Amino acid sequence: MRVRARKDFNHTDIVGTFRACGCSVLDTASLGKGAPDIIVGLHGHNVLVEIKDGKKPPSKRKLTPDEAEFARAWNGAYRIINSVDAAIQLVKELSQ
Repeated sequence: MRVRARKDFNHTDIVGTFRACGCSVLDTASLGKGAPDIIVGLHGHNVLVEIKDGKKPPSKRKLTPDEAEFARAWNGAYRIINSVDAAIQLVKELSQ
């Protein structure tokens, strides 16, 4: 059984970016079982976001089996964000 969830190195920066752009952010990283790291809300839209560290090699950014299963089964908006720039792009998409 996992004692404490590990957050990616860029987790705090990405959450801060979303908040600075006016988004609501609910940090769900401690839920485990494949649940995404955060839920982002803007302009009436909600997106479940899995944060990965874009500075790590691709093999280290893969979804865990639980994360992959969650993403496959989720019928709503789900994104993988690996940088502050990707967070800003998502904000732009939600603002259209």
